[in-house]
Amino acid sequence: MIDRQSPVPVYFQIEQYIEHLIEAEDLKEGDRIPSEKEFTEQFQVSRMTIRQAVMDLVSQGILIRLKGKGTFVSERKKIEKPLTGLNGFTQEMESRGLKPDSRLLDFKLSVPSKKIAAKLALDVGQNIFEIKRTRLADGLPMAIETSFIPSGLVPELTAEKANQSLYDYIEKECGLVIDHAEQTLEASIVTAREAKLLEVPKVSPVLLIERVSYLKSGEPFEFTKSLYRADRYKFIIRLPNA
Repeated sequence: MIDRQSPVPVYFQIEQYIEHLIEAEDLKEGDRIPSEKEFTEQFQVSRMTIRQAVMDLVSQGILIRLKGKGTFVSERKKIEKPLTGLNGFTQEMESRGLKPDSRLLDFKLSVPSKKIAAKLALDVGQNIFEIKRTRLADGLPMAIETSFIPSGLVPELTAEKANQSLYDYIEKECGLVIDHAEQTLEASIVTAREAKLLEVPKVSPVLLIERVSYLKSGEPFEFTKSLYRADRYKFIIRLPNA
């Protein structure tokens, strides 16, 4: 319970108490937690203190708030994504028995920035298709993905085709052979707009992946920036003994 003599802030002690209830399965996935009023009476603290504890757990993805219904223990099961092998989002979700989908946010022909031109080894004057999508699995937003592809490689690409599996389109319709990719992974924080698209609280943590994908010829064909929900993804890498 609450130790008012402890140097640990009261709101954080309440966070730990709620987490303990979840770990002990006194509160299970989908369970509604007590209301602010109930917690206030239980701990004899202000509603502001309770709200701070609850919102911290919401921002970590441990709890989820549903407007007009209350606050619930969120589903903690994460998708395990190996950092080996090259698959598109569609293939990844289908391999796990999930239904992939996309919401096309932007599709345009544009002039690449210096960074993107360098990533794709483009000369001055070469344009790119810029495709921004929210990627979903079983209807739940999982990631925001922005892809940059040289327009010369896929001149007949349309918004409709771009909102499907790009890898399938490139290999099956364009006859190109995808070979490998190089990518980086780092932690980041969502902007207000990104939080809305991913349906997560503001300043929620995300996993940022930047990837350059190459054809069998060695030519880079795609530069992608993806923001994955940290509460839904776990990345795994196998480390052989050197």
